[in-house]
Amino acid sequence: MSRLQGKVAVITGANQGIGKAIAIALAAEGCRLALCARNDTKLQATAQELRARGAEVFAEPVDVTVESQVEAFFGNLHKHFGRVDLLVNNAGAFDGGRFDTVSLNDWNTVIGSCLTGTFLCSRRAFAFMKDSGGGRIINIGSISAQRPREGSAPYTAAKFGVWGLTQAIALDGRPFGIACSCLHPGNVMVERRQDSGKTSDEEPMMSSATIAEVAVAMAVLPPHVNMLEAIVLPVDQLYVGRG
Repeated sequence: MSRLQGKVAVITGANQGIGKAIAIALAAEGCRLALCARNDTKLQATAQELRARGAEVFAEPVDVTVESQVEAFFGNLHKHFGRVDLLVNNAGAFDGGRFDTVSLNDWNTVIGSCLTGTFLCSRRAFAFMKDSGGGRIINIGSISAQRPREGSAPYTAAKFGVWGLTQAIALDGRPFGIACSCLHPGNVMVERRQDSGKTSDEEPMMSSATIAEVAVAMAVLPPHVNMLEAIVLPVDQLYVGRG
């Protein structure tokens, strides 16, 4: 039997890249899926692809930085499935430049998508999990949370925040059987990198499916066990001493 048969997994930013790969991997483990993303066209195409694979999928467009949209989405998915067992906070944005050139709008966009969205979705899922005996939250961080690169102040700050929030949720979730983990990917060949044409994106890369494998490894642990943090990167990628 699939290891997560019948569990309800919520995945944000699920229309492409890492989020889509995780959705595919969790569907293969028997999960019922609740997916959201801002781009509804891509989201519905992903939902149809997963349904064709035999998955049960609920999908709605959501901007995770908007509290009312997050609340409505979780309310609707709870009506549809009746529970939330797993949340994967994958939605995010990247913008940067040298620190003194970063606009407040760019800062707020990245902090909102990566950190505020993780807070809003986790808070709602936590409430459902608390009332149903537990669950698991997996936050997609970044090695930028520990080894910043130049020109990445908003993203670095956001992912540092996600790692801190992960630990706070894990602590607050202990009495209720709620585990919270942070998965820090290194370079992943997502669509943004494929389309960028930047020479920096010629560095060693992994596939989104590789990250999905680790997310599944976290998700299938026994309820009393948590992989608090995982750092996953290509063997040849600079990490210690990265520039």
